[in-house]
This record gives sequence, C-alpha cells and structure tokens, in this order.
Amino acid sequence: MIKKILIANRGEIAVRIVRACAEMGITSVAIYTDADRHGLHVKKADESYNIGPDSVAGYLNAHRIVNLAAATGCDALHPGYGFLSENPLLADICARRGIQFIGPPADVIRRMGDKVEARRTMQEAGIPVTPGSDGSLANVEEAVSCASEIGYPVMLKATSGGGGRGIRRCENEKDLRRNFDRVVSEATKAFGSAEVFVEKCIVNPRHIEVQILADHHGRVVHLFERDCSIQRRHQKLVEIAPSPQLNEEQRKMLGKLAVRAAKATRYRNAGTVEFLMDQDDSFYFMEMNTRLQVEHCVTEQITGIDIVREQIRIAAGLKMQYTQRDIKRRGYAMEFRINAEDPRNDFLPSFGRITRYFAPGGIGVRTDAAIYTGYELPPHYDSLCAKLTVWALTWDELLERGIRALNDIGVYGVKTTIPYHLEILKSAQFQAGHFDTSFVEMHPELVEYSVRRPPRELAAVISAAVAAHMGM
Repeated sequence: MIKKILIANRGEIAVRIVRACAEMGITSVAIYTDADRHGLHVKKADESYNIGPDSVAGYLNAHRIVNLAAATGCDALHPGYGFLSENPLLADICARRGIQFIGPPADVIRRMGDKVEARRTMQEAGIPVTPGSDGSLANVEEAVSCASEIGYPVMLKATSGGGGRGIRRCENEKDLRRNFDRVVSEATKAFGSAEVFVEKCIVNPRHIEVQILADHHGRVVHLFERDCSIQRRHQKLVEIAPSPQLNEEQRKMLGKLAVRAAKATRYRNAGTVEFLMDQDDSFYFMEMNTRLQVEHCVTEQITGIDIVREQIRIAAGLKMQYTQRDIKRRGYAMEFRINAEDPRNDFLPSFGRITRYFAPGGIGVRTDAAIYTGYELPPHYDSLCAKLTVWALTWDELLERGIRALNDIGVYGVKTTIPYHLEILKSAQFQAGHFDTSFVEMHPELVEYSVRRPPRELAAVISAAVAAHMGM
C-alpha cells in the first residue's frame, strides 16, 4: 500500500486529499508558494514544503515537484484538479522516478487531452459524437468550408482545450472568421498549441457527465451521472447528482456508454465522461476529463463511495472493492461553488481578507473549504473558496435543505456567489427540474435579486459574537 503522498495542488482539493490520507494512515505532504504560506492545506498536512516565490509557476514545475516528492520519500503523487492534473508530462516523470501517479497513464491523458483524437476514439467505439471536422483545421478557409457542411451555429474549439477556455460559438461565417484567430491565440497561450477544430453547436443542451472508476484488473464501473447544466461562460456553478432531467432508461444507457468509453481508452483510476443532451434527448460525447472533478462530492454523497480513497487504492494496484451491481444511489445531492466573486458586478473577483467565516451544519450538509476567519484570499488563483454540498432523499427536500444551508453559511470580508445561488434555488424553472446551459443567460434578473441579507437570527448571533469579542 502507498505510504506517503505528495499533493501537487493547493486550496480545498489539497485539504480534501489530506483528509483521505489521514483516514487511510498515509503521510501527506503539502507544497506551497510564498502566497500560500498560510493556506489551510499547509496547516493540515503532515509535512509541507515551500516551492518558491512565484505564485503560479511553482505549481506548474513538474520536474521540481517530482524531485521534491522523491527527496521527501514519497511513493505517490496526487495532482488534484487544475494545474498539472491533466499534463501527461507529470505522469511521465513520475513513472520514470518510480513514483505512483494517482491518475490515468500518461498516454491516456495525452490522447484524451487532444479533443480531435478523443472524438476519433469515441467514434471507433460506437459512441455518438457531434458532427465536426475530421481533425485540426489548417486555416480559416478550411473552417469555413467545414462549417458550411455541418451548418451553423458551430463551436470553434482549441484541440487541447479545457475548463471553458479556447472556445467560441459562431452563428455565421462572419463570426467564424472573426473568432478564428482569437481562438488560435487563446489556445497557444493557454495550452501551448495553436490547433483548433470545429463542431456542430448543440443549441441549449443539457450538460450531463458520468463518473467512472477503472482498476488495473479489468474492472470498470460508473457511479451514475451529474447534471452540470447550470453554468456561466462554460464555467460550472451548480452540480446535481443524479440528474433530475433523466429517466431510468436514459440513466442506464448513459452509464453503459461511459463504461464503454473507459474501456475503449484502456482507462485507469477515476475519470469523467462528459455528454451533451439536445432538445430531442439525444446524447453526444463532448470530452473525457482524466482527473478528479471539482464536483466529485455530489457523487460521493449519493453513493457513499469515497472517490479519492478509491483513486489511491487503484494507484496502489489494488482491486476495486465494488462491482457495478454493488453500487447503489440514494437520494439527491447538489453542490454550490462558493466563489469569491461579485454577482452584481459582472462576477468580478473579490479577493481579500476573510473577516468572518461560519460553516453550515446539520443533516445532509457538507462543506469542503480552504478558508478560515482571518485568512487572506490571494488574488493569484481562481476564485473558488468553498464548496457547499447538500443531500436529501427527495428533490423537494434537497431544494429546501439547499436554501437552509446557503442561509447558514457565512463568508464575510469579500463578495461571494452565495446570494446568487439562493436566487437560482428560488427559480420556478429550476425547482421544476427543467433547465439547460442557457439558464443563467436567460435569467439575468437573478443577479439583480441577489442581495445578501442575513436572517435576523444570524445577524443577532453575529452582533453578539462581535460584542463579546470586543469586551462590550
């Protein structure tokens, strides 16, 4: 079994992995830059090491991170999500140094990171993909020719893209010509590759993804689906498991497609197969994420399976403890990404000092956070400061619990998306379980309503606590 893990990440996901290590009796090693020296993951890990003054580049130096893992006696490395988590170089270096990479093999990361290659692999496996170019485009004229064949609107995408970057919707040829160089530039800067491709735009789709696990003994299972349709500019805001928009027949079919996709790629460890569902309820493969997802918590809540623990066990070469028949789902779960952003100011990042933080509690409530009272939220990273996950037996109870938990949580000193999430839950369309990726765009009024006013009871508690602290 693995004895010591270096966590090549920061923030709430690093804290999440530290906790899994603690439960499994594994020594955890954190890394941090100067900007992160007061990070919660640094305080929670068994060991921690400074990787330099550069706030971002330190987490992107694969050679230095693996060297540190070897020097500190680690026999495994967990990449978390973001940063180097889907960089095949990190997995390659780990393999050469005899350190277990807690994720899929480098060749799988490489092939699935290439969106054109991923589409080709799925087509060969008999999995439906959206119509699009056969490969990367040589120039804008080839893009225009392909788009005229498949019909507008189309999506112009970076071949090596991800995370909502390097992507533009084009309504017509003029849009396509105007956006081509922009996407090429974004792709080059963000992913180091100028290659782009085009595919048919599924108008107002539902974004459904399936969590899979695969071990080294040929066992592949799915842990049901998540609905990620509530998103803004291709960035997810709310995730739900299972999707309230699928029936049992669709759910089973999608699970089988995801397992087939994993087998076709010879996948190992945890991953996610993402699909788009159109207005006619047809599914199309979108991409495969070769890492742990931000929203893995909702799947854990409905299945009771600790995905990070399973990642570590699989990396150690152990056989998965579950067959597909063993995996059951119970109830519904919903995750809210609590971002340090101002919804009423075009979601502008709001970094600074957390003057007070109150975590919610009660039955069916889980918080994954990297903040605490007095913590200075650094401006160098993404704005995610906490994830609030609620679970309930029924959809209606989930909505009620979500509102209660969002009113319970308190993050003060910075603007957050908490009030915006409350407005989403109050939307009749959302409550009815009928929404797609256009939901946020079609409901601009939710931003205007999202004024954070704590309940009187909470305000009284805060006032009393402040008075006591000041000796009044």
